[in-house]
Amino acid sequence: MDGVTSPLGCCTDKVLLKVPVPPLKQTLDTYLKCMQHLVKDEQFRKTKGIVEKFGAPGGVGETLQKKLLERRERTTNWVYDYWLEDMYLNNRLALPVNSSPVMVFPKQTFTDYKDALRFAARLVVGVLEYKTLIDARALPVDFARGQLAGTPLCMEQYYRVFGSYRYPGLKTDMLKVHMNCAALEHMIVMCKNQFFRLDVIANGQQLSEPEILSQLEKIVKMSENTKEWFPPVGVLTSDGRTEWTQAREELTKDPTNRESLALIESCLCVICLDESSRVELSDTNRALMLLHGAGPQQNGANRWYDKSMQFVVGMNGICGVVCEHSPFEGMVMVHCSEFIIKHITTTVTPPSSMAELPAPKRLLWKCNPHIQRLMTSSGDRLQRLVNNLDMDVFKFKVFGKDFIKKQKMSPDAFIQVALQLAFYKCTSKLVSTYESASIRRFQEGRVDNIRSATPEALAFVTMITDERRNFSDAEKLKRLRDAINAQTNYTIAAITGMAIDNHLLGLLRISKELKMEKPELFCDETYQTSNSFILSTSQVPTTVEMFCCYGPVVPNGYGVCYNPQPDHILFCVSSFWENTETSSTVFIKALNEGLLEIRDVCNTSKH
Repeated sequence: MDGVTSPLGCCTDKVLLKVPVPPLKQTLDTYLKCMQHLVKDEQFRKTKGIVEKFGAPGGVGETLQKKLLERRERTTNWVYDYWLEDMYLNNRLALPVNSSPVMVFPKQTFTDYKDALRFAARLVVGVLEYKTLIDARALPVDFARGQLAGTPLCMEQYYRVFGSYRYPGLKTDMLKVHMNCAALEHMIVMCKNQFFRLDVIANGQQLSEPEILSQLEKIVKMSENTKEWFPPVGVLTSDGRTEWTQAREELTKDPTNRESLALIESCLCVICLDESSRVELSDTNRALMLLHGAGPQQNGANRWYDKSMQFVVGMNGICGVVCEHSPFEGMVMVHCSEFIIKHITTTVTPPSSMAELPAPKRLLWKCNPHIQRLMTSSGDRLQRLVNNLDMDVFKFKVFGKDFIKKQKMSPDAFIQVALQLAFYKCTSKLVSTYESASIRRFQEGRVDNIRSATPEALAFVTMITDERRNFSDAEKLKRLRDAINAQTNYTIAAITGMAIDNHLLGLLRISKELKMEKPELFCDETYQTSNSFILSTSQVPTTVEMFCCYGPVVPNGYGVCYNPQPDHILFCVSSFWENTETSSTVFIKALNEGLLEIRDVCNTSKH
């Protein structure tokens, strides 16, 4: 498999290995190394004793490790189900901001609503062309870039782009995947919080772009008839997962609602035709509109968050995609988005005859006063989330990845060290940090965690911020290179299945399955600290002018998504206003300073 055009049909999984289970001692040693400088000395001494006991010959750790190795033998991917539940399905927080990432498309300039609908029609055709490639297993196989480049990657996630639906549950959600996407023949179009079924196949033929445009125009016209409006049912999906489960149970008591839900749950994707908002179309405001729709009074209820792909076309040019994250990672969203944008901007629409099609069907709802009250409550909670999100999109223009590569440094490791420096400047400490690392080199691989708050990063940031002592340029450069090497080495360990987070999760889950008393290691305060990711980061590079963003994963944290380009780096920094310790503006100021200081360390060393 040496060409990047190997078709999906050649199923890369035949040549991919299973995710390894790392050696127990290696994981426990790494865990201690990762946490020693992040907790107090007394706490660390206690943790060291607990870890030694857990890993002792004949101890609990050995028993769990043996069972985990047995699980690896009998499953395609030993961590997949554990990770999916822990990362997504068990999480009770609302999907917008907290879980669903968004891709912000290039800003569009629509002259009128018809212009926006033309864009939407081309987008729908682009989606259908991408789906055709997936159905035919004809997408080229992805190959790894960056560290250990050239390895073929598992393509499983692409099959889940359109056929996935996340059903809410009281304690845990359920991800359902239609593997036969060819059978999915309708989309749901949302306009003014109303739902319409758009059939994309008629008489065995895919609709042409002019036919789709005509159907979208009918939908807009139908949505303007206020006498036929139903309450904004979509807002229920923006709520906490348990709250939405309870509301859904109430909805499904009526057969009309069951029929509408069945149509939404079996659709290919959702197209959200958004109203114009009166905001300046800055990167930050466009990101916010996609993340939460600016609340129930604007476009926040013109969504259905359980569906894997929601394409947003705003009449004012704010466009993008909102993704339910459990079926696939960010790079799959990037690949799909770039394909669609290239289709929209480069394809010439061939002339085609127009069939006379029946008008799209409006979805009907029966909402009793209790459901109405639930919608009001969901809307109130969404508005609180909207008011709480502190988001800032920052374009660092002084240099990009070209400068970093000239220093013979990994751009990703360089940026991660800069994020540690920014956090240290804000708080005078480092904290547990999450950077997603793809493990798609393995069968059904998703991600593990690169723990970027390394001891070497701490040594560098304390040196560069120490105003009392004068360190030589050579000393600073050595500390910088040590920090970048430590980050690069951890990255290589993570992408080759040798990181610690999935392994520790696996050991914990096996102990539950064996109905053992919860091992002390997992009750320890250090373990709780290690899993509270105050800094949650991800590199999502694009080749088209678009960017990804998401919210923080803890109330006192930051979400940082970055997109390194040759001559600039785009950062999307999020935090919550309700937490007085965090501020996206303050973090960005520190990040800007830190990037310039690191550049100076690189440059002064040359003289």
